[in-house]
Amino acid sequence: MKFTLKVWRQKNNQTPGKLVEYKLDNISPDMSFLEMFDVLNAELTHRGEEPVAFDHDCREGICGQCSMYINGRAHGPQTGATTCQLHMRSFSDGDTIVVEPWRARAFPVIKDLVTDRTSFDRITQAGGFISVNTGSAPDANEIPIPRELQEEAMDAAACIACGACVAACKNASAMLFVAAKVSHFALLPQGQPERKMRAEKMVAQMDDEGFGACSFTGACSVECPKSISLDHIARLNREYLGAKLTSTNV
Repeated sequence: MKFTLKVWRQKNNQTPGKLVEYKLDNISPDMSFLEMFDVLNAELTHRGEEPVAFDHDCREGICGQCSMYINGRAHGPQTGATTCQLHMRSFSDGDTIVVEPWRARAFPVIKDLVTDRTSFDRITQAGGFISVNTGSAPDANEIPIPRELQEEAMDAAACIACGACVAACKNASAMLFVAAKVSHFALLPQGQPERKMRAEKMVAQMDDEGFGACSFTGACSVECPKSISLDHIARLNREYLGAKLTSTNV
């Protein structure tokens, strides 16, 4: 297969970037999108040019590092998958593919396709944890939890913090990410003691990081590789409103 790639190249956050065109030939349809980039970088290195910087780690759809905006969609045209799970057979021979980094003020470009997503880490540090001493691990059935709540909590916990929700949102909102983290704990007994603090602090940190307001279009859930439901955003709104209404902070 032959492809024309238009890849965003940017030295750092202080310099302007631009799309640079590359031609690739003899690409196997069974290659993953990242393997195709490996081929491109091998050719660039052979020619004495600087390879394209991009994030990756597990290449199994687990870590969420492979953040690329491909032909106007976060992680590319395949729904419910990360970039590393996207294969070249999803495109047609001779296609032009435009590859850009996540576009958000809270995700500044480090280099080329690599963005700084430590804002997500700071949001998690603000309240995405359980700090109370719960003792040793209890037996599996010692704390009764309804199956429906357990499954919903696990669905929220499936979030891999890749940032596709931010990239897909026209306001660059992180509401789906924060909602997944808040829902995960709000549904389980272990998360109840810090429930109000968690919602307040994580939303406050999200705002401080410069993420936009929820656009209510649902693009975040559609582009999420783990298909996190919009229901979690509704729960986050309820958690935050309830925390504010009963807050003792002046």
